[in-house]
Amino acid sequence: MKRVGRGRIRGFGALTAAVALVVAVPASAVADANVLFTIKDERITESSGLVASALHPDVYWTHNDSSDAPRIYAIGKDGTTKATITLAGVDARDWEAITIGKDDAGKPAVFVGDIGDNLHGKWPEVWIYRFAEPATLADATVKATKFRVKYDNGPRDAEALLMDPRTNKLYIASKEAEGGLYEQPEQLSPTGINTFKRIAAGGSTVTDGAFAPDGSRFVLRGYFSATVFAAPGKELAGVGVPIQRQGESVAWSRDGKELLFGSEGKGSQVRRVELDGDNRPDLLRNPDLLRNAPGGGGSANTTTSAGDKSDGKSATDRAKTFGPGLLAVAGLVVLFFAYRRLGGRNRS
Repeated sequence: MKRVGRGRIRGFGALTAAVALVVAVPASAVADANVLFTIKDERITESSGLVASALHPDVYWTHNDSSDAPRIYAIGKDGTTKATITLAGVDARDWEAITIGKDDAGKPAVFVGDIGDNLHGKWPEVWIYRFAEPATLADATVKATKFRVKYDNGPRDAEALLMDPRTNKLYIASKEAEGGLYEQPEQLSPTGINTFKRIAAGGSTVTDGAFAPDGSRFVLRGYFSATVFAAPGKELAGVGVPIQRQGESVAWSRDGKELLFGSEGKGSQVRRVELDGDNRPDLLRNPDLLRNAPGGGGSANTTTSAGDKSDGKSATDRAKTFGPGLLAVAGLVVLFFAYRRLGGRNRS
C-alpha cells in the first residue's frame, strides 16, 4: 500500500505539473511579443499580401485572395481596419500580392498583383493594378492603372510581387518547385503587354516576397521557410518562419529590423521575426539610407558578402518564435503519460 501511495503522489505531482504547463501556454501566447497584431476585420479571411504603408506609420495594407470584391484594407497596429479602398471596374480574379512603390509623378503608390494561377500556368496573361496611396485614411473607391503582364518563358503561377525602391522596378517570383525571379521591362506600359524576363532562380514554392527599405536585401518566403538575398541569385541566409495556419505573406518593417509574416484564415496573426547578422539591411549601419525609402522595398546589390549562411538568430530567439506551440505539445505529452501512469497505479 505504501508503494501504491507513493506512486499516487508522484502521479498526481506529474499530472499537476503537466496541467500547469498546458494551462500556462494560452496566457503566454496571448502576451507573445512576437505577435505584431491580429486582424479583427471579419471580411478578411484569406489575407494573401502585406506591406507597410509609406505614408501612415503603423498601418499595413492587405487584401483577400480570390474570395472578395476588388478591395484593399488598411490595418492599424491594433488590428482594426482604418480604411477600405475599392478598385473601380476591376475583378479580383486571384489577388496574391501587394507592394509599395511610386507612380509616374513620383508619389507613393500601391501595386496589387492579380498574378495567381491555380491552373498551374494556363492564363495567357495576368495583371498588376496601381493606385495612389491615399494621404487620408477613409473608405473610398478609386480608379487604378492596369498593367497587362506576360512572362518571357510562358505562363506561370505566382504569388510574390516585389518593388525596388531605388529604380521603382517590379519583380515577380513564380510559385514552382524550382521557381524563377522575373524583372519588369525598363518601363511599364498601361497600353501594351509588359513581358517580365527571368533573371535568376527564385526558390521553391514561393508565396510572397519583399525588399528591405534600403534596397540592400530582399526576402522570399514559402509556407515553412524564408531566404534573404543580397541580389538575384545571391543567397545570404535563411530566416526562421513562425508556425502559421497557412503562411502566405511577408513584409519588411519600416525600420528594416524585422520581417513580418502573415497567414490566411479568419482572425489571423501577423508575427514578427527580428533580423540579425548579414540579414539586417545596410540602412541599420547608415540611417541616412532610410530617409529616401518609401516604407519598404529596394533593389539588390552585392555590397554584402554572401558567404555567411547563418540566419543570425540565437536558440533563445527560435524558442521565442516557436515557444508557445512547442510548450503546448510538450505539456499534452506529459499530461498523457502522467494520466496513464496514475491510472496504472490505481488499478494495481
